[in-house]
Amino acid sequence: MPGKVRIGVIGAGWWATDYHIPGLQAEPDAELVAVCDPHEGRLAEAARAYHLTRTYTDYREMLDRERLDGAAIVTPHATHFSIASDCLDRGLHLLIEKPMTLTAQDARDLIQRAAAQQREIMIGYTQHYFTPTLQARAAIRGGKIGEIQYVNSSFSSDVFGFLSGKVSPENSPARYSVHGPSENYNRPELLGGGQGHLQLTHSTGLLFFVTGLRARRVQALMNNHGQATDLVDAFSVAFEGGALGVVGGTGNAGGNPRMALTVYGSEGCYLSDSLAHFDTLRNKAGLSLPLDTNGPAPYRYSVSRNFVEVIQGKAANLAPGEIGWRAVELLDAAYRSARLNGQPVDVEDLYQ
Repeated sequence: MPGKVRIGVIGAGWWATDYHIPGLQAEPDAELVAVCDPHEGRLAEAARAYHLTRTYTDYREMLDRERLDGAAIVTPHATHFSIASDCLDRGLHLLIEKPMTLTAQDARDLIQRAAAQQREIMIGYTQHYFTPTLQARAAIRGGKIGEIQYVNSSFSSDVFGFLSGKVSPENSPARYSVHGPSENYNRPELLGGGQGHLQLTHSTGLLFFVTGLRARRVQALMNNHGQATDLVDAFSVAFEGGALGVVGGTGNAGGNPRMALTVYGSEGCYLSDSLAHFDTLRNKAGLSLPLDTNGPAPYRYSVSRNFVEVIQGKAANLAPGEIGWRAVELLDAAYRSARLNGQPVDVEDLYQ
C-alpha cells in the first residue's frame, strides 16, 4: 500500500488513550486521521493530550467524511459488533478490542464478511507479541510435544475495583495518560460479563493462538460474589480432536495476579506464566527448552504497529479475528452454561 495507512479510532477512553492513540501516532507509516467518542468531555481531553485536530461524536459521521484504510474499535463490548459491521460496510480493515463480540454468531458474521471483502480483522490481544509465546506456538504447532491431550488456562487478576464500578487506589485515573478505567465494568448491558469478558478473553485467546485448538463443549460455573457480573469463573472444556481442559480465574487475586497456560501433549509439555515471565517446554525426547524470557515485551504499541504492517502487507496478523472468534465461542458457551447451572453447552448449538 503506497503512502501512510490512514486510521480512525472509535472510542477515546482509557485503553484508547493509553495504547492505541499514542501507538498509532508513534508509527511513521500511519496517519491517525480522526478520533471519535460520544462523550464530548472525554473526547476534548484526549484531543488536548494528543493534539488531535479532527474529532467526532458520531462514528458514522467520521466514517462518511474521512478517507480511511482501517479503524480501531475501542468501545464497550456490547457495541463492537454494530460498529464493526458499519466499518466493514465501508470496506475498512478492523482492529477490535477484546472480546471481539459477545456472541459466536456475531463473531462468525464479521469473519465471513471480512473474508469476502479481503479485509483483515485483528483483535487487541497483547500477549501474542511476547517472544516466548511465539516460540511456544511454533514448537507446539510443529509437533514438539505431540498430540495435545490436556490444557489448563488460568487468569486471576486484581480487577475487583473495575467489576464493582468503583475507582480504587489500584485503578486511580492518576495512573493513566488521560483517562482511567470507566465505571462501566459493572454494567452488563454495556460490557456483557465480568471476569470472563474482561480477562478470560485474554487467556483463552492465548490458549487458542498457541495450540490451534477449538472448543467443542463447555460446562461452566460462575459466582458474582455480590457484584453485577461474574467475579470467579470455572469452566470444563472439551475441544475438537479429543483434548480436554480447564479454564478459569478470579478478578480478586489479592495482589498476586497470574496468567498461566499449561499444555500437556502425548510427547511433552509447555508451562508458562505470562505475568511472571516464566516459560519452558520439555518433551520425552530430551528437549528442554527454557524460552526467551528477557523481561516483558514492549507490547504497549505492538498491537497498533502490527495492525499498520498487516494493512500494508508487510507482516502476518498475530492476533487474527479467527482466534478472537474461537475465544468468543468458548465464552458464549460458558455464559450460557452458567445460566443453566452448569449444564453442558455444545458450541455448534450457538449457531442454532
